[in-house]
Amino acid sequence: MKKVIIILALLMILPTTLAIDLTIDQQSQNEVMIVNANEPAIVNLEVTNNGKTDNFLFYTFFGTGLEPSEKIQISKDETKEIELKFYPRQDSDLRGFTSFNYFVQGSNFSEISQKITLNVIDFQNAFEIGAQEIDPESNKIQIYLYNKVNFAFSSINAKLESAFFNIQDDFALEPYEKKTFEVQLNKEDYKKLMAGFYTLKADLIYKEVTAKIENQIKFVEKDILKTSSEDYGFIIHTKVIEKTNDGNVVAESSTTIKKNILSRLFTSFNPSPSVIDRQGGKIYYTWNSKINPGETLKIKVTTNWLFPFLFLILLIVVVVIAKVYSVKDLALRKRVSFMRAKGGEFALRVSVIINARKYMEKVNIVDKLPPLVKIYEKFSGEQPSRVDQQKKRVEWNFDKLEQGERRVLTYIIYSKVGVLGKFALPRTTAIFERDGKIKEVNSNRTYFVAEVIDRKEEQ
Repeated sequence: MKKVIIILALLMILPTTLAIDLTIDQQSQNEVMIVNANEPAIVNLEVTNNGKTDNFLFYTFFGTGLEPSEKIQISKDETKEIELKFYPRQDSDLRGFTSFNYFVQGSNFSEISQKITLNVIDFQNAFEIGAQEIDPESNKIQIYLYNKVNFAFSSINAKLESAFFNIQDDFALEPYEKKTFEVQLNKEDYKKLMAGFYTLKADLIYKEVTAKIENQIKFVEKDILKTSSEDYGFIIHTKVIEKTNDGNVVAESSTTIKKNILSRLFTSFNPSPSVIDRQGGKIYYTWNSKINPGETLKIKVTTNWLFPFLFLILLIVVVVIAKVYSVKDLALRKRVSFMRAKGGEFALRVSVIINARKYMEKVNIVDKLPPLVKIYEKFSGEQPSRVDQQKKRVEWNFDKLEQGERRVLTYIIYSKVGVLGKFALPRTTAIFERDGKIKEVNSNRTYFVAEVIDRKEEQ
């Protein structure tokens, strides 16, 4: 009976004397287990052995294993820091914060159980990508990649792209670290983009595991319409107006050009104006248009003064010639008028008016008669120097004519044969000497139209 009591007492005391006595403090928090990267969750423990020196084995039934897999010796009253690595199962769909037990076993197979919570995630869920707003007038932007979890990535290859840029880099990311990139922008890459939100993509590679994450970039609305103007040419004058939309919204444009009633006749437009408004002697041409981002409206207005310029030159030449003619040294003007003869013959009075504009000498005036007429040899006024009826020629000679002197030579021609129709008289010729030079001047051509007997002269 005493033996039975002793055995029962030993069985009751033995578990107490053999049980391990450990104090375990978890030093880290929010540990992460990355499933598709086969990265373990690393848990840092501080273990104090309150019992005798022993070798301890850490194990769990969660995941595919735990390191270290060998036993760890902890002496009596010793505190040791231990790093445990919990490996995930690749075939598990379990995600998010997960609680499970791990065990610590002594050499006598006595053990204790500890509860732990880990965040089980996929690789792509460890990151966040973002960017500041893009100002159309700025030439740079900051973007970032943020490590949201308590895990150190030793080497990440990242390709970041959007409608505004495309960059690639290799870097490491510590737990909760934000990697910032300052990207220089090329306006030519996005000058035709409208304001709004655009996708920012990141292709990440870590130990042959890939992930794609996205976010949005806001392209801030800006209305920027730049205008330039150029004028060139004199005879063919060209005005070019360019309006460029450097913003990212559709720009409303209105351009007006004024012309007068003369210049408009020689002006062409490209493109044609939208509105033409006439106000008195002014004409207003207006182009109304909508310009998309990155586009340029070019208005070309050409005024060709070549034709009016040539006309003006011709007019000046004519005026100069007329003036030169009008300032000849000697001006001859011939006139003819009908006369009624007593015998019923056809008779005309011929008058030659001489105007000397400058001093001249040895002046010889020669006038020829038309066929079928004779000269009446009685003269009034200046008497001719020579009359040749056969050659039908009459001449006057003057030794000199003073500047401004005026002479009128008059004679009568007649014909016994009636004349009908247009009767032409030859020009009168003046030959004179001025400044030692011989000059010659002709009068105007004179006509007489004889339809009826009393029809007067036409000049």
